[in-house]
Amino acid sequence: MAFTVIIPARFESSRLPGKPLMEIHGKPMIEWTWRQAKKSGAERIIIATESLEVQHVCEAFGAEVCLTDDRHQSGTERIAEVIDVAGIKGDEIIVNVQGDEPMLPPELIHQVADGLMAHPEISMATLCEPIEDVETVFDPNAVKVSRDVANRAINFSRAPLPWSRDSFSADARELPKEWAYKRHIGLYAYRAGFVKQYVSWPECPLEQVEKLEQLRVLWRGEKILVLDALCDAGVGVDTEADLIKVRRLLESPTSENNSGGF
Repeated sequence: MAFTVIIPARFESSRLPGKPLMEIHGKPMIEWTWRQAKKSGAERIIIATESLEVQHVCEAFGAEVCLTDDRHQSGTERIAEVIDVAGIKGDEIIVNVQGDEPMLPPELIHQVADGLMAHPEISMATLCEPIEDVETVFDPNAVKVSRDVANRAINFSRAPLPWSRDSFSADARELPKEWAYKRHIGLYAYRAGFVKQYVSWPECPLEQVEKLEQLRVLWRGEKILVLDALCDAGVGVDTEADLIKVRRLLESPTSENNSGGF
């Protein structure tokens, strides 16, 4: 199975400026992410950035880099430009791996690509994992996903969706027994032609309210396949606290060899 990984790496992050180049045990964060993607079986890996500094650092450790427009509002828009520049055909599978995922297991990258390949009627696939504590259900930073019987997304929300009327009205401190909550993992596979179609659509009202790009797809009546992740997705870096946690988990450069492999 052939697929391409594109890693958006925006230097001017709103919460952590310079995030792709933040050091983790002697290597920039983006290099850790790239090395995990290298183990996934991808035919090609491209780092997409608006920063000349990020470009130079990435090329120095051997990565293919595409310098993109600095006006893009999302990683998906950045990926659409790479598809054009790199001449990627419309039926090819693209996996969007965020540059701030230095611990992302390569098994999951392969899984989401393989899942999309197995469903030619669907243009986009992603992953989810179980939520095991009620605090996460109520955490707006943890995106909840509901699926139908065929594992296609019904909805994504930052709210505790679905709302368990009986359980939460009685005691909101425990997980309901009647529903298995799932947290969305922000790893996507798409067909390249669909990415171009997606960025041509304007933001939808649900997307604007929730600040979740994937809702634009459901709003347009398209299907998103949501598979149960084969393993834990690791820790992404959104905040300084996340960075400290990742540095602790990857205590030495040799930890890279234990952070997943395909």
